[in-house]
Amino acid sequence: MEKDFKILFIVVLIILTVSSVLIYFSNYHNFLNNNNNNNASNVSNSKIVVAASVLPQKEFIEKVGGDKVLVIIMVPPGADPHTYEPKASQMEQVANAQMYVQVGSGIDFEITWIDKIKSLNRNMLIINDSKGITFIPSIENISNTEQNGENFSSTGIIESDPHVWVSPKNAQLMVENIYQGLVKIDPQNKEYYLINKENYLKELRQLDKNITNELSNQKGSKILVYHPSWGYFCQDYGMTQIAIEKEGKDPTPKEMVNIINLSKKDNITAIFVSPQYNTRSSEVIASEIGAKLIFIDELAPGYVANMRKIVKAFENG
Repeated sequence: MEKDFKILFIVVLIILTVSSVLIYFSNYHNFLNNNNNNNASNVSNSKIVVAASVLPQKEFIEKVGGDKVLVIIMVPPGADPHTYEPKASQMEQVANAQMYVQVGSGIDFEITWIDKIKSLNRNMLIINDSKGITFIPSIENISNTEQNGENFSSTGIIESDPHVWVSPKNAQLMVENIYQGLVKIDPQNKEYYLINKENYLKELRQLDKNITNELSNQKGSKILVYHPSWGYFCQDYGMTQIAIEKEGKDPTPKEMVNIINLSKKDNITAIFVSPQYNTRSSEVIASEIGAKLIFIDELAPGYVANMRKIVKAFENG
C-alpha cells in the first residue's frame, strides 16, 4: 500500500512538472509574438535616422526634417574635425542610419572616415552637402596671402577651404541638398519637407541680409584669426581673413614676426580664436600688438543664433 502511494505521488509530481513547463513555454511564445509585434510597430513609426559630420548641419537637417528625423552628429562639441576619431558606439549608430549627410568639401574627418562609414551600411543614402557650392582656395598663412593670394600645401597642390557652412549663402544650398535627400528616402512626406525647407530658407535669407547691413562698415577690413575658417564668410561680406595657423601647425618664429608687423600696420586690435585650438601663439601675438582674444566657434550648435553671435563679435572686434 505504501509502495503504491509513493508511485502515485511520483506520477502526480511528473504530471504537475510537465504541465508547468508547457504553460511556461506557451506564455513565453505569446510574449515573443507580442514583443515582435511591438517592435514592428515601433519600426514603422520610427524616425528617419540621419547622420552628419559636424554640428552646424544638425540645425539644417532638423529644420527640414522636423519631427520625422533623428540626427546623429559624428564630431561632438569641442572636438576638432581635422583630428577627431569616432567612438565605436558612434559607428554602431551610423550603421543604422538611413542617410548620411557629408559636408563634401574636403574636411579631414571625412577624408579619413567616409569610406569606413559607407562600408558600415551599403544601403545608406549618401548626400553631398556641398553640391552646387563654388569652392575657394584655403588661405592658411599671412605670408602666402600677401605673396600670391593662394595657399599651396606641402604637396604643392592648391587646397580648397572646407569650411563652407560659415556662409549663409552656402548654407541655403546645403539645406536644399538635405531636402532632396529626405525626399528620396521619404517621398510620401515631400510636402511636409518642402514647407519646412522654405520656411528655413526665409530665415537664412534674412540672416544674410542682416549680416550685410550690420557689417557694411567692415568692407575692406582685415580680421586676424588663428584657424582659417572664415574665407567664405569674408568673401560674402567684403572682408579678408589673415590666419596664424598654417597646415594645422603653429607659425615659425619668422612667420610670427611677419604676422606681428603686418597686424601693427593694419591696426588690428583683436584676434579671433576657436575653442577647438590651442591659443598659445595667439596670446603671444596679442601681447605684442596690444590686441584682445575673442572666442568664436564655427562649429557651435544652433546655426542661426551662433552666426548672429559671431557677427556681433566681428562688428565689435
